[in-house]
Amino acid sequence: MCGIAGILSHAHPEEVSDALLRRMCDSLAHRGPDDCGIYLTHFAGENGRARVGLGNRRLSIIDLPGGHQPLSNEDGAIWITYNGEIYNYRDLRARLAQRHSFKTNSDTEVIVHLYEERGFECLQDLRGMFAFALWDGRRGLLFCARDRLGKKPFVYRQDEGRFIFASEIKALLQCPNVPRELLPEALDLYLTYQYVPHPLTLFKGIKKLPPAHYLVAAKGRIRLERYWEPRFVEDAALTEDECVIRIRQAMTESVRLRLISDVPLGVFLSGGVDSSIVAGLMSRQSARPVKTFSIGFEEKKYDELRYARAAAKAFNTEHHEFIVRPKAVEIIPKLASCYDEPFADSSAIPTFYVSQMTRDHVKVALSGEGGDECFGGYPRYRAMKISGMADRLPARVKGLLHWRGWQQMPASVEPKTLLRRAKKLIRGLALDPVQRYLEWICIFTPAEKKILYAPDFARSVHSARAADFVGHELMRWPDLDLPARAAAADMVSYLPCDLLTKVDVASMANSLEVRCPFLDHMVVALAARIPQRFKMRGFQTKYILKKAFADLLPRQILHRGKMGFGVPIAQWFRGELSSYVREVLGDPISLARGYFRPEAVRQMIEDHIGRRADHGHKLWALLMLELWHRRFF
Repeated sequence: MCGIAGILSHAHPEEVSDALLRRMCDSLAHRGPDDCGIYLTHFAGENGRARVGLGNRRLSIIDLPGGHQPLSNEDGAIWITYNGEIYNYRDLRARLAQRHSFKTNSDTEVIVHLYEERGFECLQDLRGMFAFALWDGRRGLLFCARDRLGKKPFVYRQDEGRFIFASEIKALLQCPNVPRELLPEALDLYLTYQYVPHPLTLFKGIKKLPPAHYLVAAKGRIRLERYWEPRFVEDAALTEDECVIRIRQAMTESVRLRLISDVPLGVFLSGGVDSSIVAGLMSRQSARPVKTFSIGFEEKKYDELRYARAAAKAFNTEHHEFIVRPKAVEIIPKLASCYDEPFADSSAIPTFYVSQMTRDHVKVALSGEGGDECFGGYPRYRAMKISGMADRLPARVKGLLHWRGWQQMPASVEPKTLLRRAKKLIRGLALDPVQRYLEWICIFTPAEKKILYAPDFARSVHSARAADFVGHELMRWPDLDLPARAAAADMVSYLPCDLLTKVDVASMANSLEVRCPFLDHMVVALAARIPQRFKMRGFQTKYILKKAFADLLPRQILHRGKMGFGVPIAQWFRGELSSYVREVLGDPISLARGYFRPEAVRQMIEDHIGRRADHGHKLWALLMLELWHRRFF
């Protein structure tokens, strides 16, 4: 696992220096504290002499003494800087060793020789997580790629005669003439989704390479191509028993592959179904007790430690715990710095802490991300099923559901209440499926943005387009029912842009590698074929996954409801952090930035603290935006 960076310059090759690449790499030292490497070379460009430079910061996991990067092929014509793990690299190496001379035992070198054999098609053979840039000196091109599900990040900027890339934006900002200009459209998207969707970033001119895409930079131009996508087409011939067998086999193999390491491993254990399956399968394939790591809260509504302890006891693990308290304010500015652009998923707090605790014991941890998207685990999928049933009701009955009185019911100021969820559900029934789903997942609705935005800023964005990112994915699979379409949309939006970003940044900030068995692309492809009736039986979510592992999971975990990795941010903002949120968001400098109406921000703060409304998530989004602004502007 590593941090990568580099520059390809036709216009100003003199800028591509060892010193600049080292500054870029130094900003990524947390991603690779074990080693640093630089490769520089000139080549003949279209308008004369050009230069390319690759940099790498290494976290040594496989082939500890021999995996130095950047790394080349036999004659030095091809060089690579790479971040990730290829879990089938040993099989690939055995195949390639008949025609190539290997000088290391690392998975990195496998990519180089595989590219020599298959060119861009080499991506089809890779099973794992990765982001890399490969310089082909023979063809004068830079080949960049990101893994299928988007576990590893890749950001870039293309300007006049120069292409720069890195694992994180902060490395790009080390380069000369990279402006720090905010993109209004991206800010509007952030306040919708709590993240900035790919390919945009909040920095104008800096982009993310989307998952399952590769990019070719050559002759001062770039070209993007998609090389893989999950096919959400149900296989009606699959029986329930066949699904159970295949899920069991696929997940067992996926965990086995992710145990490949030359350093100790552990597992994040939340006490939910997904992480417990990973921990259980890992314990069955390990010769010694597995190390498990869990996070809890003093607020019982958010605390899952009793379930994590039950799983740890069942699997006989070496268990470690950490309690997150409101003093987490100490970590908030650090999070704003780590994420490089505003990121409003407050569960980044416990994710950072569990990564920090885990890194004290191991260098690699397995995690349960992806289980909900693959097997229909989120409560909102139930809501989509209910809404689909409501859509088929007679018009007269539907008119009752759309009665304005339902919309005017008093909202609960407490999160996670039945009344709050019921109102949200009923409010969404009056909308079309795309707007309905957006209403259920968004931070600020279009109506709320109209109140929040300052007039000049409102004119600079087109809020109606905010629905397009998720809306496009919801409409791609018309043959699926609404819950299945929502899961398919989450797989290519919420999963890479929120969950995987959260885990990657928080873990790598602590020099920890995290592996996700549910996101092996073979597991994802299998899940995409399983009929929805097996994933959701009535209103029971994850039916088929739970059946596949009924003998592995403790009963209290098998039959529990989903809690989610929530954070009591609403309570904190009314208690220990109330003065902090007033101080930061009420600061005259913050209020004068021109994005929002000062009176709207003040009203939101006071309504929340005064328990007249629950604006916890909204205030967190605004807080992370302001702290990011202070850090990067």
